[in-house]
Amino acid sequence: MTEEINIDNATLEQLRDVLTNKSGDVKLANRFRALFNLKCIGAESPDQTEVHKAIEYIAECFKDDSELLKHEVAYVLGQTHNLHAAPYLREVLKNDSQQCMVRHEAAEALGALGDKESLDLLEDYWKNDPLLEIRQTCELAIERIKWENSEKAKTEILEKSAYTSIDPAPPMATDKESKVEKLQYILNNQDEPLFERYRAMFRLRDLGTDEACLALATGFSDPSALFKHEIAYVFGQLCNPVTVPSLIKVLKDSSEAGMVRHEAAEALGSIATDECLPVLQSFLNDKDEVVRDSAIVALDMYEYENSNELEYATVN
Repeated sequence: MTEEINIDNATLEQLRDVLTNKSGDVKLANRFRALFNLKCIGAESPDQTEVHKAIEYIAECFKDDSELLKHEVAYVLGQTHNLHAAPYLREVLKNDSQQCMVRHEAAEALGALGDKESLDLLEDYWKNDPLLEIRQTCELAIERIKWENSEKAKTEILEKSAYTSIDPAPPMATDKESKVEKLQYILNNQDEPLFERYRAMFRLRDLGTDEACLALATGFSDPSALFKHEIAYVFGQLCNPVTVPSLIKVLKDSSEAGMVRHEAAEALGSIATDECLPVLQSFLNDKDEVVRDSAIVALDMYEYENSNELEYATVN
């Protein structure tokens, strides 16, 4: 059976077959692990032929039915640092039949890649897409690409982050603001540009104190699903138990967007305190498929966090 493949020692083709569920009976958690391994090859291999092949195999998964998996595929392609992924991401953004969460992640990934050739496309969707989440993501991606190619990117003093992710915005410069109270104000100020609010968000993440985490939690009152889902993602990176009550509240709120609840579930799986387990188990039958799938992945992450494995093979 496909699932018996040792994912850590699998060939590229075997990883592709696990990721795309070629046998039809691969567990979702194992597909995520195969995706992580392909991402490592796509981002780190010195062999460009192998890199391109890994990226192409990852992109095959955009044909899948799982919204959660396709969104993760888009995220992973944005983290490869390789512009070979850009055409696949552009096609997903342009495809109105793809779910909002998948298209949003594709736009964000183009920003993460710093793909200047995608600026016109992103501008078009920022101005004209009917979905707010897509417009906001394109706005952030445009600003991210412009920042990356600016003098500011060369001169700003940024704290060295403990996190390896390429984020939708860089953290706010250390010489601009380091006080939690001021950063919280910028985070929640609707009059500030979205890009600056995200910069405050990632500065608070990099500060990482309990006070900074509680300041971030106030962002869950924002009207934007996109904004709230990023807060939940950041909490998954921080793994600070002080964030658990706010994440549980978000996950339990059935009126909240699936993209927010899914990210809250995965964050709880990463934090993996005792109180997270029964909460995650209770969402295995949620009416929203992306939340159900996230509970499955989160429980797999929870098991890893409470095991002796060296590294968990998933992202985001």
